[in-house]
Amino acid sequence: MSFGAFRGMFILSTFLLFCNQAVAQRKPQKNNPYILFTGLVLTSDSLKPIPLVSIKSSRRGLIGYSDENGFFDVVVRRGDTVFFIQVEKVSSSHIIPDSLTSNRYSVVKLMTQDTLHLSAIFIKALPLKTLFNHEFVNRDIPDDPLERARKNLENEAIKEELRLRPADAAQSQALLARNRAEQLYYYNQIPPQNYLSPTAWMQFFEAWKRGDYKKKAPTKTPYISPYSPKTNTP
Repeated sequence: MSFGAFRGMFILSTFLLFCNQAVAQRKPQKNNPYILFTGLVLTSDSLKPIPLVSIKSSRRGLIGYSDENGFFDVVVRRGDTVFFIQVEKVSSSHIIPDSLTSNRYSVVKLMTQDTLHLSAIFIKALPLKTLFNHEFVNRDIPDDPLERARKNLENEAIKEELRLRPADAAQSQALLARNRAEQLYYYNQIPPQNYLSPTAWMQFFEAWKRGDYKKKAPTKTPYISPYSPKTNTP
């Protein structure tokens, strides 16, 4: 037996002994649906502790993580389904029995390594060695993720995105707050009017002279059907 397997068996036996003593000392409480769920998360091949395993409940979502020694203690309800999720391991689940009479429940969870299979890549040589220079200069190389991110962060692209995107909840709330503050500023008062403002009258006369208030005939653009035959104009 290797040293790693011996250490794992020693940790496992110590943990089970501690759990049995804790269960024997604690008295169950009646009509209490919550129990303390404790345990160890180990690898299935070498019994090494797995740290930072996400522990999620089917009712409450994320409820805790395992520490650096693979130990965890979370509060669950009887009948809950607890999921153990780790990036490098295959996700596993455990159902808490609904017929428990104790207020503590302990398990040892073994997780297996998740194997990722990539698709095969075949590399073929060029027919002639002299074609390498031509392919190297004229081949269209697609943008890498860094180049695509740089293009997406350009100022013009961001401005166009902000112009087409509707106002979100924060912007609508800020506009509503500004309008409300302006209304409260002139509460029970007459807001200022520009009827006697020389600047406003000057701007009105200048716009009148320019003909801004004249009624303009609507301009109509001729509709060209995309299915109409095209004519060659000289």
